Amino acid sequence: MNESVSRPTAADAAELLARVRARRPRVHCLMNSVVQKFTADGITAVGAIPSMTSSLDEIADFVARADVLTVNLGTLDAERRHVIRIAVDMANAGGKPWILDPVHCDYSPGRLAFARDLIALGPTVVRGNRAEMALIGEVRASLAIETGPVDHLSDGSVQVTVENGHVWMAGVTGTGCLSGGVIAAFLAVEGNALKAAAAALATTGVAAELAAPEARGPGSFGIAFLDTLASLSADDLLKHARIRHATA
Repeated sequence: MNESVSRPTAADAAELLARVRARRPRVHCLMNSVVQKFTADGITAVGAIPSMTSSLDEIADFVARADVLTVNLGTLDAERRHVIRIAVDMANAGGKPWILDPVHCDYSPGRLAFARDLIALGPTVVRGNRAEMALIGEVRASLAIETGPVDHLSDGSVQVTVENGHVWMAGVTGTGCLSGGVIAAFLAVEGNALKAAAAALATTGVAAELAAPEARGPGSFGIAFLDTLASLSADDLLKHARIRHATA
């Protein structure tokens, strides 16, 4: 494995943020309906272009136009399952990266089974919290991300932790979904999933840390977080990103 490619750094985060802003990739999101606007705002803040439709009649066309797909199981019903399968098939047929966020797969056996069916289709990234990823188990063909106060990433050979973030992120519904959208935007401009995901998580984490002093609580924090994400500089990432490495 090429060490210089597979071990992401703060400099990579700065470079990839600049690349996203220059290229403006299209990110199609099959997102939890509760957090669509916040997620779209975050994707826009880093410089990418979000789309959110889950229409059965339109999904194939939207995924065909997108550079990357992110699939979130937060609000799930029979039609959404059908739409997700079409979207994933389109992404795979087009050789496009896609992310699976198996939200609440630890709440429902049916949801867990569906998540495992999707994982068998080869997502580029699978990201979830500790309980979700414990149930999912080993993810052989994908980058696995366990989110939390410290994010843990593993591609099977290299383990990376991203230590940036702020406690108020847990108090704003959708910050995790937003970070998934930002990971997708970075994947659209960087073929190495570990580098892209670590850079994206450092970007959102640093933005949260810099936004917190401007806020009075979770409500104002959500606005400050988006503002900071939009104005985040390369120097901010070089100074504050905390990305650590260990061989798996």
